[in-house]
Formats: sequence, C-alpha cells, structure tokens
Amino acid sequence: MSEKTKRFRFPQNQHMDDHFDWWNFMPMGLMHVALIGIWWTGFTWTSVAMCAFLYVARVFGITAGYHRYFSHRGYKTSRVFQFLLALLGSTALQKGPLWWSAKHREHHRDTDEPEDAHSPRHYGFLDAHVGWVYREARSSPDMDLIKDFSKYPEIRWIERHQFLPGVTLAVICFLIGGWSGLLVGWLLSTILVYHATFTINSLDHMFGRQRYLTGDDSRNNWIMALLSLGEGWHNNHHYYPATARNGFFWWEFDPTYYMLVGLEKVGLVWDLRQPPKSILANEKPPTQKIIDKCAVYIAAGFSADRISANIRERWEGSHVMEDLRKHARDKWSAAEAYLAEVELPEFPSVDELKARAHKQFKIRHEGLDRAIERAQDMLRRSVAHRLIEQAQSEQGHVQQV
Repeated sequence: MSEKTKRFRFPQNQHMDDHFDWWNFMPMGLMHVALIGIWWTGFTWTSVAMCAFLYVARVFGITAGYHRYFSHRGYKTSRVFQFLLALLGSTALQKGPLWWSAKHREHHRDTDEPEDAHSPRHYGFLDAHVGWVYREARSSPDMDLIKDFSKYPEIRWIERHQFLPGVTLAVICFLIGGWSGLLVGWLLSTILVYHATFTINSLDHMFGRQRYLTGDDSRNNWIMALLSLGEGWHNNHHYYPATARNGFFWWEFDPTYYMLVGLEKVGLVWDLRQPPKSILANEKPPTQKIIDKCAVYIAAGFSADRISANIRERWEGSHVMEDLRKHARDKWSAAEAYLAEVELPEFPSVDELKARAHKQFKIRHEGLDRAIERAQDMLRRSVAHRLIEQAQSEQGHVQQV
C-alpha cells in the first residue's frame, strides 16, 4: 500500500483496500474507446444538435441538481421537480443523487486533507480527476450525511436504478439519430460531461486564483467556469457553499445560476440563497479550523526531522546540547521551557514560511498571517519534540554504558 493510501483514514470502511478496481473501470474505458466509432458514423446536424443539447442539459442536472440542490440545498423546490432534477442528473451516468451528494458533503468536510477522496494535493491529478471512483475505500460514501434526501422513496428508487435513465436516453438517441445519434449525440456528450465536471475536483484545485482564504486548494478559474456552467468559481464556492450561485459578481459567468433564476420566475424553484454582503466584501473572519489547515500545510513544507538533525549537528559538543540533556533527564517540560528560550539554528525564518504560504494560497489576508504564526509554532514544537526525544535517548544510552 502506498504512503498516500496509508494516510487515508476510512471512517466506515477500514476493511477495504484502496487498490484500483480495473474491472469496474472497464465500462468507462470502453466508452472512451467506442468514440473511435464516430470515424465511421460521422457527424450529422441532428447528432451534433443532440450532443450540444444533452451536454448543457446534463451538466445542468449535475450542477443545479446534484450539486447546488441535493448537496448544498442552495434553493427550494417541489417534490415533483426535486425528482425531475434527480432524474436529469442521473442521465449523466455519475451514479445516483444520494451517492454523489454524500461524497460531495464529505469533500467539503475534509477538503484537501488526507480524508478527502479526490484531493490532488494528496492523490495526484489522475486520482482526483476520476481514479478515486474506482478505489473502493474512497468511493464508498458516508450515507449518514444525506439523510435529509434519502427519506424520499422516489429518490431512493433512482439511486437503486441509477443507470436506467442514462441507458434509456442512449436508446432514445439511437432511435432518433441512428448510430451517429448514439455515438455523437449520446456517447460524446456523456464523455464531455464527465470531464467538464471532473475537472472541478482536479484542475480547479490546481490552477486559478484564490479570492478567499479557505484553507484548501480551491481556485477560481474562468475557463473551468465556461466548461462547467459556472462551477469553476470554486474558491467562491468553498468560501460560502450554501448559495445557489457560484459566480458571486456580475462578471463571473454562471449559467447554472441564470437558468435557476429563469426557473424561479416560472415558479419551479424559489428561495435562491445569495451570498451575504459580508461574504462578498471578504469580511468573514477565518475559523480556527481554516487557520489550522493553512498552518499544517505551511509547516509540512519543512522537514522537522531534517531541521532537528541539523540543529543537533550544530550543537554537538556545545554547552547548549549538554544543558538540553540535563533538562531532558530531569523533566520533559523543563527541556521544552529551555528550548523555548534559545535560538534554534537552521530553523526556517518567517520570510521562508511566508514564501511557502503565499506560493500555495496565492492570497494576502490577515488570517494567513495568523496561520504563518501558527505554523511557526507548530514546527518549533515538532522540532523541539525531536530534540528532547533524542536527548533522552542519548542520556539513556549513557546510563546503560
């Protein structure tokens, strides 16, 4: 098992391995290979129109339905339209609305921590993009997170028959447009929808800008927003997920929100939640969790083992090392207090910590300054722990000799 896999904690699935399931991946792989068939069927006006329409409709089913409604309850609707949203989303063949939304709620709970099933920071681009779906331990959701919607029998029915709507749509496309309708209208649009939505998990945590300090790698990326009907304003979303819109400002193109506004005008949805003025003005103070997440990432860029080893080498034969051994022999807290008073050579400067912080989070914010201070303290404690542990070990060795 890889080091990354070892870091992943499986809350409800500790018996599961995180290996890649090639057998379950086969349908996805074959769908991509089948696109070669377009070489023989060619494009027709009907199949291209079907492809464009189904792309927009099904991305909307994922973004407005699975994401902004089922995952975040960004607006309200009737039970009938709720069912239709779930049905439309399931035609994209991204599993059922309950599975999808539970995994997304997990993502927000653990964003870019080892427990996040599709974090590029911990698992790389390919795993974050699609590979995690085929790793049993990371693809199995905590269904307790979606009890609010799992109480509806019609939603559970779609969950049980999650592939039926997509397969039915494929048959309809074939009946309307023949083989070109099937391969261009249905299959090509399905593959495009896959990658347009998958890039939010992968590329949108790697490329773009951060307006808000969220403690994670979420980015705002206008190209991703174009492809995914507004989902690319991902840093906005992670800063304030409980809203019907991801593009917080007029210049942030968010077609999903515009379509929801249209549906609101005809009475199909209502109470579209908006980001408060304090959010738009970036006045919301970062929580301690966000500060700690930033600090952990900043501190992780420096090896406490290497720093402590270099310090021991510099101190060897000096009175500082002898004093540390004496304090360590007497009491751990006394050794900690001693190290708190001395200057640690080879320890990263504040400027070095700031450089790492700004390189990763690409934002200037008072909260990030607090995170840098917290990272400095965490790293100093970690180095001190290793120095004291080593001093006690050496003292024990001397006593044995």
